[in-house]
Amino acid sequence: MKQLAVKPEIYKFETAKEFAEAFKLGKDDLVITNEYIYKPFFGALNLPCATLFQEKYGAGEPSDDMVEAMYKDVHGSYKRIIAIGGGTVIDISKFFSLKHTSPVLDLYDGKQEIVKDKELIIVPTTCGTGSEVTNIAVLSLNARGTKKGLAHDEMYGDYAVLIPELLKDLPFKFFATSSIDALVHAVESSLSPKATESTKLFGYKAIEMILKGYKEIEKNGHDARLPLLSDFLLASNYAGIAFSIAGCAAVHAMSYPVGATFHVAHGESNYAMFTGVLKNYLEIKKDGEIEKLNRFMADILGCDTAHVYDALEKLLNCLLKKKPLHEYGMKKEQIAEFADSVIANQQRLMANNFVFLDRDRLIKIYTELF
Repeated sequence: MKQLAVKPEIYKFETAKEFAEAFKLGKDDLVITNEYIYKPFFGALNLPCATLFQEKYGAGEPSDDMVEAMYKDVHGSYKRIIAIGGGTVIDISKFFSLKHTSPVLDLYDGKQEIVKDKELIIVPTTCGTGSEVTNIAVLSLNARGTKKGLAHDEMYGDYAVLIPELLKDLPFKFFATSSIDALVHAVESSLSPKATESTKLFGYKAIEMILKGYKEIEKNGHDARLPLLSDFLLASNYAGIAFSIAGCAAVHAMSYPVGATFHVAHGESNYAMFTGVLKNYLEIKKDGEIEKLNRFMADILGCDTAHVYDALEKLLNCLLKKKPLHEYGMKKEQIAEFADSVIANQQRLMANNFVFLDRDRLIKIYTELF
């Protein structure tokens, strides 16, 4: 059984300028990013590389339509893809590092071989994705009404670059949704049957760093995150290392239909499902890794294990108010539809559940969170 793998080389720089100089960004590079990130941090460097600004092709979660539209605007050939952004930019960039990017659905359907022919350098600008160290890219497949991950070793980045400076202008809501996503990555990977002692080393450390950071924010307000941005960026990276081997599970699987249907930010849709899934795991099996995890979180949160999920929700609500699913526009008749969608489309994730969840249990969870 594979214990741990960190395929990309991991670098850390204090500034964008240091990174650009060290990696010698130039004319053979295609930078996929957002204009609001690129201009303030890279604009003055007058780099000769080509740029593609993701937001010009649509807002929200990455989709097959977005990839296809961006692909039409790529002219010339490049030796390196430089992804500078959050999960949307990073996941899209993984497809652009491949020899065959379009039609993207052919990659999902196995009609096109997944072969990488460009070096991929990934620079995360949120503290949640972890995608810089994984071989997974997730797109909303609009034609099919769901989100789906594509996992292949050809989609690993060659380099993951951490630059805390790039997070300083991240609005608080995006800090909250992205870091909650990292927390979910760390928790789900730690409970996964594929978890190893090595992945749990990274997963538990990420949980500790994130929860302790949240407690500082709870105590001292939103600006308390600013001196901790480097810690949150590192915690997200640790969580990515953990779930790159151990995987994510039902929280992600059940959030995908919600996010895809109602265009909810990935971290927020995960948060909507998070403790609901954990409570149902605990109903089915009270011992094992979940008992250890609950003790660990209870120690950090300063509560007894019986109330750990309530304390966790109280802390997370200081960052982002949890909403019932109906507030996103979900209808009661969609509960069974979403459960069926999860079973049909998300077996890659559901295989990593702490305990088996059948259709009735999925319906129960959606109903409780409705």
